[in-house]
Amino acid sequence: MAQATQEYGEWPLKRLMTEVVGSGHKSADDMTRDQAREAFRRILDGEPDDTTLGAFWLANRWKRNTPEELGGYVDVMHEESVVTAEPEADPVDCGANYDGKGRSAIFGVAAGLVAAAAGTPVVVHSGDRVPTQKQDAYKHVLDELGVRTEIDPQESADMVDDVGFGFYYQPAFNPGIDALFDRRDNMGVRSFVNTVETLANPAGADIHLGSFYHLAFAKKMVRTLVESEQSTVSRALFFQGMEGYDDVRPGETIVAEWPVEGEDADEEDIADFEIRTADYGMDVVSEDLQVEDVAEESAAITEAVLTGERADGFADAVALNAALRIYAREDADSIDEGLEQARTAIEDGSAADALDSLRAF
Repeated sequence: MAQATQEYGEWPLKRLMTEVVGSGHKSADDMTRDQAREAFRRILDGEPDDTTLGAFWLANRWKRNTPEELGGYVDVMHEESVVTAEPEADPVDCGANYDGKGRSAIFGVAAGLVAAAAGTPVVVHSGDRVPTQKQDAYKHVLDELGVRTEIDPQESADMVDDVGFGFYYQPAFNPGIDALFDRRDNMGVRSFVNTVETLANPAGADIHLGSFYHLAFAKKMVRTLVESEQSTVSRALFFQGMEGYDDVRPGETIVAEWPVEGEDADEEDIADFEIRTADYGMDVVSEDLQVEDVAEESAAITEAVLTGERADGFADAVALNAALRIYAREDADSIDEGLEQARTAIEDGSAADALDSLRAF
């Protein structure tokens, strides 16, 4: 058994595998917060050998992390890796899956700019071809639009204040996670790092908007925010996203909102409700929103929608996604009201102006 060290504590990853998490998905025990924190400190410092780290990541995947464990990981990430640069504005933090999309258009840039033009500042963040999928993300759409993306965190904060929309680049604001790129790539499957990096919140925002596959996972993400001692988030909205991204899925879509008071909420102040996207003008199916070149076509769609040259299902999707961002910040009392604000921002040219300002930044 590896020996405890004064620098870390008593729980090297090999010991955690042997005594806690490594016995299989049915018999494994959960870690305490302190154990999870120590494990992630060791990982960010590059201490575990590749075999032990890979086994630890897989064991966590099999047993499934608790909110307490994830909260510990998030805290260590913030303490030892994340460089926070807060804009004067109070934006909505959009934490899409960093490993991107490969089939459908990315609407978050367009939706974020529309929301910004309507008065709701938005922050997005991503890396560059992050494992395991290594597909197109926010950065690549912005690159296609001619926007500077490889900028330091303070420039990102300035972008938010100048434009109302800001992009934070993972290698610049979260170098410890970025340094794990090769080890994550060699894993071949996602690990808990894919989950916690979406909660990096480099702008120190109070509102988080994210996506999930199942409602139970959305509730786990809310509990993770509650368990994190470093999180500044006091309100969150999660919805079922296309390819796990923060683009709302067409059809009947579940939305989870926190905190909510009253009989609609559970004992943790989480409320969930279903929306039919067709009721909000998004009368398409997922196949209608598919593209061949995600980054290039998403950029073209963004420009066409924002300039009013396109008024089809893609435009409806952008408007609804913008409305959810506006509603998340409570700049609208309902999704319907947010949708009205979003459509006005497109029709009066404000959204096109925001895109011009972003390119000029």
